[in-house]
Amino acid sequence: MTIPAQAAAPKVGALPKVGEPIVSAEQMRAVAPALGAYTRERLIGSVWERPGLGKRDRSLITLAALITRGQAAGLRYYADLALKNGVTPAEISETITHLAYYAGWGNAMAAVPPVAEVFAAHGIGEDSLPPVDPEPLPLDDTAEALRKKTVGENFGEIAPGLVDYTTDYLFRDLWLRPGLAPRDRSLITVAALIASGQVAQVTYHLNRAMDNGLTQEQAAEVITQLAFYAGWPNAMSALPVAKEVFAKRAQAVK
Repeated sequence: MTIPAQAAAPKVGALPKVGEPIVSAEQMRAVAPALGAYTRERLIGSVWERPGLGKRDRSLITLAALITRGQAAGLRYYADLALKNGVTPAEISETITHLAYYAGWGNAMAAVPPVAEVFAAHGIGEDSLPPVDPEPLPLDDTAEALRKKTVGENFGEIAPGLVDYTTDYLFRDLWLRPGLAPRDRSLITVAALIASGQVAQVTYHLNRAMDNGLTQEQAAEVITQLAFYAGWPNAMSALPVAKEVFAKRAQAVK
């Protein structure tokens, strides 16, 4: 994840090759040398090395942020890095599919071409990707019944189609796909919500993430990582919500 000391600047408008830095060292020196230093010292040298969250999880969070924010150009580098950090091709595939629902179809579709280049460079074929109709994970009938009842009572008369799709397409299909573990599916959902500033949805999904195994320390690191990839305002806006979730969960176990 280094910025090379010497690198020929690509032609204006040219996309970096798989595994190459998004911006060359020469371009960085010519435009924003301070940003280059901050990238090396603060982003790569500090944030990615923090012990509270593994690099595999940081890669998933970063991919989710880039896809959610429509920053597909960065995916050539970060999808390649994700593979090196232990994210499987199936997990990257499921991340893109999942985020079609949480970041919009357009952003998910825009992620496909750069990731296709990365998969091709690594010789990754369809046999490494999840099937279209896999055997679903078991459904938590009690939790799903409560969620369905709550959403239906609140919004069934307002947007019945959306309520039905939420049940049928998301929680009885997408969330049960085995290509991405429930914890990781929650992880990228929380990352996408914070990256898009949708803090009203964070309470439910952060609780779900922690029910699925995400620790409080890891959740805090998710927000810290996203300050750099989604901006400080989005990260800071998520802190009061996370604080309330942490406090209520702590109170519940007393």
